[in-house]
Amino acid sequence: MIFDTLIDRIVATDNPTVVGLDTCYDYLPEEMRGRRYAARPRTRSVRTDAPAVPDLADVAEAIFEFNKNIVDAVCDVVPAVKVQIAYYEMYGVEGLRAFARTLRYAKEKGLLVMADAKRNDIGATAECYAKAYLGETDVCGRAAEAFPSDFLTVNGYLGSDGIKPFVNWAKQKDRGLFVLVKTSNPSSGELQDMRLENGKTVYEYMGALVEQWGEGTAGKYGYSAVGAVVGATHPVQAEILRREMPHTFFLIPGYGAQGGKADDLKVCFGKDGLGGIVNSSRGILCAYRQEKYKGMSYADAARKACLDMKDDLNRAIKG
Repeated sequence: MIFDTLIDRIVATDNPTVVGLDTCYDYLPEEMRGRRYAARPRTRSVRTDAPAVPDLADVAEAIFEFNKNIVDAVCDVVPAVKVQIAYYEMYGVEGLRAFARTLRYAKEKGLLVMADAKRNDIGATAECYAKAYLGETDVCGRAAEAFPSDFLTVNGYLGSDGIKPFVNWAKQKDRGLFVLVKTSNPSSGELQDMRLENGKTVYEYMGALVEQWGEGTAGKYGYSAVGAVVGATHPVQAEILRREMPHTFFLIPGYGAQGGKADDLKVCFGKDGLGGIVNSSRGILCAYRQEKYKGMSYADAARKACLDMKDDLNRAIKG
């Protein structure tokens, strides 16, 4: 089962860190942007003095090169990467090509891959999303995988109709989900902390649904194929969810740049120190800009940041 594989790799690397490849072009070192970026004139403009426009193919190629070098640097010290599709969509079709190439390259290097796309819809549309990331699409009788991922983030707030297609493909292809339950953003409480008539909060009710959606899929570690996104920035709520969701593995955003600290997120893990994986994006991708990693290449700084994060998390979780 895919969550067993993830936990096995966390144990093998002794590192519950997932590297978020939320790669913005501005994060790249100046020399990469200067080398790759080419401003080219508009081909269809009737004005000869029209301003130059970015060549998104060059931008996407530079982003993939950056990702590739990060993956090479960290693939033996972390179990997984999480690729946030929004950072690629903003560069258009070329950005999506870089997204797909990044997913495939990380898998080739032995990493588990999470597509952070937060997909949600119902019926046939949800089925299409599920096929794109977790399953396969039939093309003239042959199966094609568009964005092959081991895990996908989904938004469950449309209810069971929006989740069933994802769960079905996860079961069929041995893939996993992470359903938004208690998100790390400051305003999440505007909806998620509201209390229902039974006294439970909305996030607790969603947590109960996630446990229900994962029934019958638990692996050797006791976690189902349906995980939850639980932010490190809300430790009180996370502690409640860990207690109420014993069969659910947590994806934990909010560490580092968003303000979450290792000591805060200890409550997301079980007594055995398992049950969760912590995301860091900018803290790793842009580590080379930090004073403590001064003089290192961006890839070496990323690797060192992963190892420092590993030590910080293990101190809190196992201490």
